[in-house]
Amino acid sequence: MIKAVILDDEPKAIQGLSWELSNFEEELEVVATFTEPEKALTYLQASEIDCLFLDIEMPTMDGFQFLEKLEKKDFSVIITTAYNEYAITALKKEAIDYLLKPIDTDDLRDALTKVKKHISKGFSADKFEDILLKFNDKLNHKKITINTDGKLVFLEPREIIYVASDGNYSTLFLLGNKKMVVTKKLKEIDELLPSDYFFRIHNSYIINLNKIKEFIKSDGYVVLENNAKIPVSRQKKSAFLEKL
Repeated sequence: MIKAVILDDEPKAIQGLSWELSNFEEELEVVATFTEPEKALTYLQASEIDCLFLDIEMPTMDGFQFLEKLEKKDFSVIITTAYNEYAITALKKEAIDYLLKPIDTDDLRDALTKVKKHISKGFSADKFEDILLKFNDKLNHKKITINTDGKLVFLEPREIIYVASDGNYSTLFLLGNKKMVVTKKLKEIDELLPSDYFFRIHNSYIINLNKIKEFIKSDGYVVLENNAKIPVSRQKKSAFLEKL
């Protein structure tokens, strides 16, 4: 018998999924449901389950952040999502179990078949780490994923004011006078950031265009919200003005 937990911030979504799962009561039991990620974390750390039905879009803690905080990861994960077909295609290529809301019974049956295979193969949610990096970047540009100090950090682009290069390292300057040093070159960071409002203004700097307070044309630099003064390279000036 598969022991399952449902985490979704919408009670109606839990009710609907539980009803669908009742069609498979001979092979699956829903042992707990949660609308609050924090309570689900406490439960999962102390309980043995086989799979988790996990919603991605939750207000206090999204699905990516939830998996990051979860220390005990010895179960399969089925992502429940309302994302469009492009996103689902991205998920499918990465061989992640998923359910597209509203949930279809046939899709649910296929997902449970995958869970059984994962159980038989000793599948662990730890294997999701590399997939999450790709999934988060493809699926949701609201957050970017940074691998640092042995953990995954999910940042909203609006938190980043600018990024500075230091050889093989980069420093992210964040809101609240925070900063984060990562072992990535500036080019690698640039590839992670959405190009519609981040711009590599200089060989050593990427700025968030939404954080510009002033552009001092005579001296060729911008002043950002944290009062940092970032030079605009001559080669980048024309493209920068077009972005503005």
